[in-house]
This record gives sequence, C-alpha cells and structure tokens, in this order.
Amino acid sequence: MKMIIAYIKPHKLAPVTMALHHVEGMTGMSVSDVRGFGRGKAKNAPHRIVEDLVDYIPCTKIEIFCTHDKVDEIMDIIEKTAHTGLKGDGKIYVLEVSDAVRIATGEHGINAV
Repeated sequence: MKMIIAYIKPHKLAPVTMALHHVEGMTGMSVSDVRGFGRGKAKNAPHRIVEDLVDYIPCTKIEIFCTHDKVDEIMDIIEKTAHTGLKGDGKIYVLEVSDAVRIATGEHGINAV
C-alpha cells in the first residue's frame, strides 16, 4: 500500500479532482489548505502571506492511499493536471504504508482503505 502526497496550486484542485474521478478503483482522497515555501522562499510571489516576517505561499495538499499498481497512474494524472508551466507548480511524494485499520469494522490492510 502506498500514500501519495501532492502539493498543488489551490486553483488546480478542481481539475485534479475531476481527473482523479476517472481512476478505477481509487478509494478517495483528503484535501487540506496549507501554506509554506520552497526553494524561492516565496519572494516576489503573488498571493503570498506574510506572518512574523516569513513569507508563505498558500497551497493545497492532497493525500491519497492506494495500491501499488495505481501509483503511477495517479501521479501522472496529478502531474499533468496540476501543471501550469510556472514556478511553484508543486511536488508529489510517495511513501510506503505498512498498515491501515478501518475503525468501524476492524479490517486491516488494503481492505481498510
């Protein structure tokens, strides 16, 4: 089982979500509004947020748990759909997940997702 974490521009959330709806067997995703900075440290960026003398860029974090065979397809969709060609389009990370538990039923592993 894998976990995909993607940081994208907020205005790209709807197109990415719509594209991911076409992935057969995808179990869902979680979305959070977050802020941060990358290599450019948000200098001269539009829509930046200044707090305590640190500039942050608002972005959207997507978390998806899936089987190994869905990772490449999901990553490809996010990469292509979130791409604007501008600096700061975001990042995608993939992590190994050792277990999951569905609290309501006690199921473990991929069946819990």
